[in-house]
Amino acid sequence: MHVAFVTMTTAHHVDHWYARRTRAVAERLASRGHEVSVVCTQWWGGDHAAFDFDGVSYRRVTTDRSPSTFVAKLPFVLNGVRPEVIHVATDPALAVPAAKAAGRLRRVPVVAEWWDPPERGAERSWRRHWAARSPNTLLVPSETVATTARECGAAADAVEVLPDSVDVAGIRDAPVDDRADLVYARRLDEHANVEEFLLALAELRGWEWRAAIIGDGPARADAERMASDLRIDDRVEFLGDLAPAEQVPILKGAHVFAQTATWEPFATDLLRALACGCVGVVEYQADSAAHELVEADPRSSLVTSPQELAEEIVAATETERWTVNEDYAAYDHDAVLDRYVDRYRELVTDYGLF
Repeated sequence: MHVAFVTMTTAHHVDHWYARRTRAVAERLASRGHEVSVVCTQWWGGDHAAFDFDGVSYRRVTTDRSPSTFVAKLPFVLNGVRPEVIHVATDPALAVPAAKAAGRLRRVPVVAEWWDPPERGAERSWRRHWAARSPNTLLVPSETVATTARECGAAADAVEVLPDSVDVAGIRDAPVDDRADLVYARRLDEHANVEEFLLALAELRGWEWRAAIIGDGPARADAERMASDLRIDDRVEFLGDLAPAEQVPILKGAHVFAQTATWEPFATDLLRALACGCVGVVEYQADSAAHELVEADPRSSLVTSPQELAEEIVAATETERWTVNEDYAAYDHDAVLDRYVDRYRELVTDYGLF
């Protein structure tokens, strides 16, 4: 099957959640033998219109990130790629109807990936509504995001939840690094809200614990300063960015994972920790889907304040330590990719291409 992904900005341009998700799905499809093209703004050097990287063929639409130019040229580029399925990111929003126009021309289905970042609130609502109504299927990472998609006009039966995935097979085989009892992991940006974790730790000065914060970003310096001001910096280790494979041994050795971010379309770091056997303590946030991962987990809990977070960390000491939680095996890379492929095939069959 030939799948064309459409995204103005890729993981080679920016370190954003949606860009990493698109790249991961594209490369996993390619590793299974599917033909995969990514139609995007040029990120490679030279004047080549196409560039192959890690089994994926990248096709240039524009050389700079101009949404209006990208949208105008997109249908013509897609017509030359000749895919069987078009999978378009909703950034810019008008890329979705532009891709739909190309899909109609070639009689191929269009799947859109919707994540609705907070900054999207300033974008003209009619563009978001058009993007929500245009594709054959709207893929969302969580029920929380599904709600925003429906509010923007997506038909209920067109919305399908497809979560992020983690390497459950690799988790089973990974070693255990017991340097930390309590862990927080996420990019440290304006949505990280890591200070809630630090405040909870400060409530537990009288207890024995070691904590690790995994991740980097513009909020890291403030977090380090706050740990010092709270006089817990000697017990909190800031580890910076770590690849998932580097995180896993630390998570397997930890007992509790704290999730406090104010925005998460899907809490991938929390999922990885849960699969590693951590007890999840999630601070509920209106713009975060993290609570969806733990609502049915008897080992984990939801809280609404640093004080409650501290209390649940203490309560977790009564919970058995695990290094793997098989309840999250359904989130393995292969299992989730199967769901993508099944959806593509259903749509292609509906279009009479198989």
